[in-house]
Amino acid sequence: MNVAYAYPWDIVGDPAAPQRLADLGVEAVALAASYHSTRAATPFHPSHRVLDVPHAAFYLPVRPSAWGRLAPLTPTWTAPDAYLRASEALRSAGLQVHAWTVLTHNSALGAAHPDLVVRNAFGDPYPHALCPAFDDVVDYCERLVREVLTVGRPDALILEACGPMGFGHQSIHEKTSGADWTATDADLLSLCFCSACADRYPSGTRDRVRAAIDSARAEGHPRPDDAATAPVTETTTPASAQATAPTSANAQASASADARASTSTDVLATPSVSIEDALGPLADEVRAARVGLSTSLRSHLIAVARDTAPRVPITVHANPDPWAVGAFAPLPDGEPGAEVLVANCWGDPAADSARLARLAELCAPGQRVGAYVLGLPPRPADAPALADLLNTYAKAGAAEFHLYHAGLASPRRLAVMAEALRLTR
Repeated sequence: MNVAYAYPWDIVGDPAAPQRLADLGVEAVALAASYHSTRAATPFHPSHRVLDVPHAAFYLPVRPSAWGRLAPLTPTWTAPDAYLRASEALRSAGLQVHAWTVLTHNSALGAAHPDLVVRNAFGDPYPHALCPAFDDVVDYCERLVREVLTVGRPDALILEACGPMGFGHQSIHEKTSGADWTATDADLLSLCFCSACADRYPSGTRDRVRAAIDSARAEGHPRPDDAATAPVTETTTPASAQATAPTSANAQASASADARASTSTDVLATPSVSIEDALGPLADEVRAARVGLSTSLRSHLIAVARDTAPRVPITVHANPDPWAVGAFAPLPDGEPGAEVLVANCWGDPAADSARLARLAELCAPGQRVGAYVLGLPPRPADAPALADLLNTYAKAGAAEFHLYHAGLASPRRLAVMAEALRLTR
């Protein structure tokens, strides 16, 4: 099954949208039920071309009785029941509707409840990142899943940001690149030391993290890798020109580190040391605590989903790297409770393929792996190149393609997506 991603406002108010998405050749649309703030182009919409979405919102009716301490906000830029309206229109075009549910990424709730957000080793809060170590955050995620399934009645559920978010975030006028932090620094700055997380780590972890980030510049000396700092961009090289995906454990770890760097919002230097090196003898315990937090939330929400809607398939946006943070949470040991494990494939095809291959190794019988493929810039609007990329991911283990993003794409790029899917059949 191939899936195109879209927002409710891409469909509501545009009668031509459902058939336009069906013409891509996909079987389903991942429709945002809960989503963070953004500024979105709407190239086809009859009423607007750019939509400002100032805060995270829930695109189903917000029933006060369904929520606890944390309750989502209702959108003002589209109908409060936009998901339901869009869902009905998409099904009329013969498409399945998968509820794209963003969990812990919510700047509005984080700003309103600063006691519930991720904090780094220096105590700095990340308002975009609700920390699932808090019971109130887990309760919110549980209620969110129940409401999506009960009110939204999707054909499948997609869980995104099912774990703690980290340092990387495309926030308003991001101004962090001048610090010359490396990808390892970003990993260290992503470790949460909020009041619910700090005691999960071995004694001395906070001090070691602070020292690791600051030591190389404490006396004004640059790191060996500082001179190599360069903007990180997604590759636009055709997959056929890429090397075969690495298969060793070390190569997979390197690919994971590269992937974390490639999805950062900042300019990051290539790290001279890994996060394991930086944490030294504390690394195993810190890693176990971090993975355990995401595993606990994911397992709980899958159980909630099964209790609420037993027959609805579940897709998890996941990363086999145990140090991963963000929308694709760490899943180094697999997740037998989900039907589909989807990996981010926005970067170097070799690193993406290694990630897909590892998820395929982790799959239980009957599970599928999906590739979350970027169809927007900086990828070229080139159908053979995109088809080549899809074939590379299929060889690495992807059984389905999740195309990002059908609502943001120009007419030319939509045509490229459709042709690339045709060429890979």
